[in-house]
Amino acid sequence: MPAPRRIAPYAAAVTGDVEEGEDEVATGRLILLHDPDGNDAWGGTFRCVTYVRADIEGELATDPLLAEVGWSWLREALEAHGAGYAAAAGTVTCVTTRGFGQMSDDETTAQIEIRASWSPDDLAIDKHTEAWAELMCQAAGLPPLPDGVALLPSRRQRGRS
Repeated sequence: MPAPRRIAPYAAAVTGDVEEGEDEVATGRLILLHDPDGNDAWGGTFRCVTYVRADIEGELATDPLLAEVGWSWLREALEAHGAGYAAAAGTVTCVTTRGFGQMSDDETTAQIEIRASWSPDDLAIDKHTEAWAELMCQAAGLPPLPDGVALLPSRRQRGRS
């Protein structure tokens, strides 16, 4: 995906989706910003910025602790992958959508959105990317894989190679 151009002289961005069967249950993007002159607000020369949106059960959207839990998913994913960071900032938003009038037959939906940024301690960007992917999976409600277990691609994914 195109990276923002006005925030830093150098930037790269990727997008990702989490699918269950034919349904997209989470989507997100990860942007790496670089300013060789540094940025006081970042506390360094690099900044990771992410956006993750996932469908959730309707009852969860009204849970007063969901925002704190969503933020903890980010911190835990970074720590689990050894992705050192500083100056983390962000928001967690929970949204419920319900139709009325001619849209009253539409299904009520709920989503969580996590917008965050942090300054990586080093250039092990692969660790930050893995943490971002785990964050998307956690937000989508997929259980984490135990250490030493690898996810095999589905038949549909193997057919794309």
